[in-house]
Order: sequence, then C-alpha cells, then structure tokens
Amino acid sequence: MSLPHSLLSAAGYTTPALWRVLTKSGYFIGMCGAIGATVTYAATVRPALCSGAGGAAGNEVLRRRAAVFMAWSGVVLLVAGYFQLAARVARSGHGMPFASALTPTQIAAFLRAPAQPDAWIAQGTLILVQNLVLVLASAVLMALFSPRARRHADALALVALPLTLATTLVGAIPAKALTGTDALLDTLLVQVHIVSGTVWVGGLTLLVTLAAARRAPGEHAGVLWADLWRRFGLVALVCVGAVMVSGLWMTWKHVGTVPQLWTTTYGLFLLVKIGLVLGMITAGGFNQLWLMPRIARARRADATSSLLRLTLRHFPRVVWAEVALGGGVLAVIPFLSGSARTEAAPGSTAPVATGGILAVGVLLVLTLAASFYATARASDALARRDAPAPS
Repeated sequence: MSLPHSLLSAAGYTTPALWRVLTKSGYFIGMCGAIGATVTYAATVRPALCSGAGGAAGNEVLRRRAAVFMAWSGVVLLVAGYFQLAARVARSGHGMPFASALTPTQIAAFLRAPAQPDAWIAQGTLILVQNLVLVLASAVLMALFSPRARRHADALALVALPLTLATTLVGAIPAKALTGTDALLDTLLVQVHIVSGTVWVGGLTLLVTLAAARRAPGEHAGVLWADLWRRFGLVALVCVGAVMVSGLWMTWKHVGTVPQLWTTTYGLFLLVKIGLVLGMITAGGFNQLWLMPRIARARRADATSSLLRLTLRHFPRVVWAEVALGGGVLAVIPFLSGSARTEAAPGSTAPVATGGILAVGVLLVLTLAASFYATARASDALARRDAPAPS
C-alpha cells in the first residue's frame, strides 16, 4: 500500500528512515523465529513426537528438521539483534549516520553512557544485559546445527525458550521507576502483544515450513500432523486472545477518536495492520471450523489418504496465507511511530486508565474466553458429525 507523500509528511508524523524500517522489521522477524519456534516446539512439536503417533522414523525426521529451523532462527536473531542495537545507537546520537552506529566504538560508548539523575540504572546497562541474553539464546539455538547436539534437541529447545523470552522482557525493563498502575499495565500489555504475536506468526512459520519440507510422508504422517495442527490450534487461540486484548489497549492509548483512524497517517497504518490481523484470524477460523472437523473425521474413519491430503496439502495452504499476512504485519510495524492523538492534536497526552476502563477490560477478556471456548466446542461438534471426509 502506498500513501501520498503529503500524507506521510503530515504534521505530527515523522516518516521512519529506511534503515529504521529494515532494522525494526528484521528484529521482529528474528524474534518471531526464535520465540515462535521454541515455544511451538515445546508446546506442540515435542508433545506430538512424544506421543509416538508418527512412528519412530518419521518422528526423528521431523525432530531433525525442527532443530535445523531453530538453529537458523538463532542466526537470524543474532544478525537482527546486532542491527537493532546499531539502530538504537543511531537514534540516540542526534543525527548520527547509521553506518557510524555500526562501529564497535560507537556501540561501546552508547552502552557505557552514565545513568540519568532520576534513573535507578543506566539505560545502556539494561540494553547490554538484553543483548548478552540475546547472544546466549542465539548460541544455544545455533548449537543445533551440530548433529551431536540435535540428539538433545528437546533439552536445548527448553533451555533456549526462557532465554528468547528474556530477550524482549529484559529490554522492556524501564530505567526509571514506573509511577502508577497505568504505566505498569502499559509496559506489561506491550510485552504481551509482542510475545503472543511472535509465537503466533513464528509458530505458523515453523509448522508450515516443516510440512513443506516433507519427502514421501510415511503412512503415519497424517495422524502425526493431525495432532500437530490440533495442538497448535490451542496455542493460536491463546495468542489471538492476547493480541486482541493488548492491541485494543494500545489502540485506546494512541487513537483518540474513530475518525483518527483515517484522518491521520498513524491511524491509516494501524488500519492496515488491523486488516492484516483480521485476515489471519479469518484464516485461522476457517482451519478451526472447516478443516479441523474434517481432519478429525478422517482420522476416526482411518482414511489415510484423505488425512494426508487434509493435513499436508489443504491445511498448509491456508497457513501459508496466514504467514504471508503476518509478514505484512511485520512490514507495517516500523511505520507505527508516534500516535494518532498527537497528530490530530499536538501536545495531547494518552489517557489514564480508570477503574471503569479496567472493568471493561476484564469483561472483554471473559467475553473472548467464552467465545473461544464456544469456537472449540463448535469445532468438536462438527468433528463428531457422521458425514464422510472428502476424498
């Protein structure tokens, strides 16, 4: 989507430089790969493999391919983390060229900068710790390139999981003490949005890559993949709920009125992001309410050929569409700088949550939980129908 130059140059909105767009999108791609792969492996792939549904040989192949994916995600995270750190240095240098920010000298000076008078710790120290954790997480993941280390893929993935999560959580620790519940909620929900989004997009990418990399699937592959898609469906439901709740919070903070969604540049980019996320939710709903019941019926009827087609052909096609939409979301994120409120009314500030707002938030969480439970029940009911699975 292209926007007029006059709109991008609107008062209150600053168009991010190309290096800023690439480094931020690249960093979130790295986070999707690392967090999404490790969480999905621990919550979906490993339990399915431990069930033995795919047979010993098929399970070993899938475990090896998942390990290689996680190893490459470590490479991407390490490279993206370095460029993201350089971007931080460039943004702190008041016009410093990005090329200069890439040098070790500038990075070291940034990390050694003293703390502000009202800060409990230097910001550079927090960023240093964050990047040390990132390097450690990348090293654990890249160890999976070794065939010997891949024998311990389960253990290494479980070690890497908290490290990848800590990479974003440590970076969110404020150098200055938070004042009030509102600031704490804002920090917490932004991290919920990042983690749930990266698990959702990264997990889909891992599974669809594994499905596409198959060679002559064995007779038990359909059963294994039916279990994989079912398990990840539960993970995705949690992620969708977390993304929606945290996304609504951030929208309320940054958008003052509904018309600001199409009268400000920030609002237009946010609309694009919302459209992409809704597309992902729609595709996921199609899988949950249309394909999963057919997979369950094919599995119950022991229809091997139908199960293979559904799990390794039809289902991944829809997931590829979700991955493409998720990539669009990552491309839009760097353009969500500032807020629609400040564009529409320079000097305006974000609202502060009251008891009423928090009560509405709790009601929203309960409503989403009920709707997702109803969706899961509806999917189970459709799966119990006696209609034959497509051949």
